[in-house]
Amino acid sequence: MTLQQLKYVVKIAEKGTISEAAKELFISQPSLTNSVKELEQEMQITIFDRTNKGVVVSAAGNEFLAYARQVLEQTNMLEERYKGTVRRSPIFSVSAQHYSFAVSAFVELIRENDCDSYDFTLRETQTFEIIDDVSRLVSEIGVLFLSEENRAVIMRMLKSSQLSFRELFTAKPHVFISSTHPLADKSVISLEDLREYPYLSFEQGSHNSFYFSEEILSTVERQKNIKVRDRATLFNLVIGLNGYIVSSGIISEEFNGSNIIAKPLSVPQNAAMCVGIVTRKDYPLSRYGKRYIELLEKYTVDL
Repeated sequence: MTLQQLKYVVKIAEKGTISEAAKELFISQPSLTNSVKELEQEMQITIFDRTNKGVVVSAAGNEFLAYARQVLEQTNMLEERYKGTVRRSPIFSVSAQHYSFAVSAFVELIRENDCDSYDFTLRETQTFEIIDDVSRLVSEIGVLFLSEENRAVIMRMLKSSQLSFRELFTAKPHVFISSTHPLADKSVISLEDLREYPYLSFEQGSHNSFYFSEEILSTVERQKNIKVRDRATLFNLVIGLNGYIVSSGIISEEFNGSNIIAKPLSVPQNAAMCVGIVTRKDYPLSRYGKRYIELLEKYTVDL
């Protein structure tokens, strides 16, 4: 296995076809194909599944490529340190529940690394997929929350997947409502106050157990329930239907506008959200992963 072969497979994954990768790498397509086959045979792995439309990264290939990118990143750091060369092409991916601070940190990370070429991915997705993404190295970092209700189940899943959880902050539950909501002038809102209004939550697909819910107090019975898949739709419904969502209380006016406000929710004393970072125990963080965590801490330090 050579560094050149690792560069080849990373470029093929980026381009989606061997022909396009060969053009950018300035080598012939047969030479590139043979090099990849030799690497797959040596490592006893199928990195790419061949189709009539190109190549698709296999499940095992996803993990291999994550390690390959890490090796290439470390190589670049050595060359920067000892040869003074800078050939940076950042690759970084994070999977998170729907938190504006995760977006803010992601935006700043990109601004800090705004070079000629980069490949950044932010997956705002379902709880089960976050755990699966990090375990398969689709994403380097996951961001999700624990509560008294889901902690035992989620921590058991993380342990079985060789993942670790690092707390960012613990917050008391808040509700996000429209600034024109009938309850907007109240300093503290109770569940009884909210009884007649639609409760909004993020749909969790086939893993819709309350253990995977993105919202604390998800087991409380509500008369009106609406599930959505993305944050933009949710906030449109918060404004259009006087709906509400239970969350951490951290809201970014830059990304969510001034029409959404956070109000403390009157709940039992032990009800709290512990939001944290999920990473692979056996996988060293890249410089971008380390910096992203620093930025997450920056945006949540006041909590």
